[in-house]
Amino acid sequence: MTMPVFEEYEPAGDCVCLGCAQRRRTLARGRAIALRDGGHPAAHGARRALVLATAAGVVLGGGGSAALAAADPVPGPGPVAPADRNGSDGPGTPQGDRAPLHGRPAPVTGPRPPSSAAGRPGAPPAVRAIDRATIINRAKIWLDAQVPYSMSEYWSDGYRQDCSGYVSMVWNLGTNEWTGSLDTFATKITKEELLPGDMLLFHNPADPNNGSHVVIFGGWADETRTHYIAYEQTRPYTRKLATPYGYWKNSEKYLPYRYNGVTTGILPDVPVPGAPAAGTAVFPGAAKFGPGADNEHVTELAKMLIGRGALRFYPKGPSSKWSEADRQATQAFQQAQGWTGADADGIPGEHTWRLLVQRQGKDIPPTGRTAPGTTPGTAPGKVPGKGPGTAPGKAPGAGPGKAPGTAPGTVKPPVAPPGALPGSAGVPAYPGLRFFRPGQSHPAVLALGRRLVQKGFGKYYTSGPGPSWSEADRRNVEAFQRAQGWRGALADGYPGPETWRRLFA
Repeated sequence: MTMPVFEEYEPAGDCVCLGCAQRRRTLARGRAIALRDGGHPAAHGARRALVLATAAGVVLGGGGSAALAAADPVPGPGPVAPADRNGSDGPGTPQGDRAPLHGRPAPVTGPRPPSSAAGRPGAPPAVRAIDRATIINRAKIWLDAQVPYSMSEYWSDGYRQDCSGYVSMVWNLGTNEWTGSLDTFATKITKEELLPGDMLLFHNPADPNNGSHVVIFGGWADETRTHYIAYEQTRPYTRKLATPYGYWKNSEKYLPYRYNGVTTGILPDVPVPGAPAAGTAVFPGAAKFGPGADNEHVTELAKMLIGRGALRFYPKGPSSKWSEADRQATQAFQQAQGWTGADADGIPGEHTWRLLVQRQGKDIPPTGRTAPGTTPGTAPGKVPGKGPGTAPGKAPGAGPGKAPGTAPGTVKPPVAPPGALPGSAGVPAYPGLRFFRPGQSHPAVLALGRRLVQKGFGKYYTSGPGPSWSEADRRNVEAFQRAQGWRGALADGYPGPETWRRLFA
């Protein structure tokens, strides 16, 4: 069986000659995380120590070799010497062991508590508070730097360059953990509770080399919640990718966890157990909202709305300046409560604010469903009869469509299966993503293929199209998605509700 690309194994030893050691330190100088963002001081101190040691070596006549020897007490990024691993307090597995940050002196070791298993401390250190915005921003640091995968080397921030070292860095744990200890810093949650910054963990205690892996959950890729954005450290470099839930292999063994130190700060906000309700309890007054308003309460409103299902209205996140996105999102929440007319004007009143702060009332329904007080086929916040269109920041899958043409050759709309999302304004009902997967066969696949050909996106068909999903279908869908200006996870070749709507519009 071919080993998954993320398998952690022992690579060949790295060169430890003085020239290579100096080169590694030189390459690391520009890659450290800033101290203000939680970077490791030793990574910054290593450079100063090397410069001072070099100067001292020249004065004393010791040359470059003496300088490098003097700098050794403050090790920088590079491979771990075998002696370091043999004396580590971790499991005897090919994964990187539990260890302090590279460059930080190891703590004084003593007898292991009887209740502590190998590589798993009796109790983790006190968790560091961190908000979700910082978690995702830290995940992007290695992504932007394209950190190469290695279970024996350490990046300039002191964290090991494998999957568990990456999560340790993203959560700012202050130590290098492994897949057998990360859960001690977290609480198991459900799929429905997942939010950006949580992790999906698979640890095989019987054989940690057989598929153990961990990723950071970056949010759902679409409203079907069959795919999510994964931030992970894997070969060859750190990556961000739309991934099937829970993973490409052993999906049922990946369990969701939430870091115990997470607070708030990303969308949606997460209430901390025992903490006061999110938002300012006292309503600041309607004068703080509406055109021209620019204050912290507008930002606070947007964050609470996003936590109730309004993420699609905010493509750039919340802002202190009032915008049409705020009005549409507020109106969508008000309509979800069944309010109409002046009660759903998009300006928050005391009742709207109280429901948001206390997390009461109904959430904004996902796109494709009808909220109370909304005309079917009308997006939340859209006045019926004012023409098609989507709210600012609408995610793919939202908004009414235009009825398909009735000219000869028009594809016959497929019969919607149970559970399909209702179509809008003449667009056939979206059957669901599960039918557009390898090995699946359904009339909707045939209808999709024929529509792609009609739209001029059938060049990958050598025969057909047909009712069985194929790679040709995927590539043609991807071409269509790219023609809409979508990139990344939005152009993966698998049709979501918005791809479907635009094809049949």
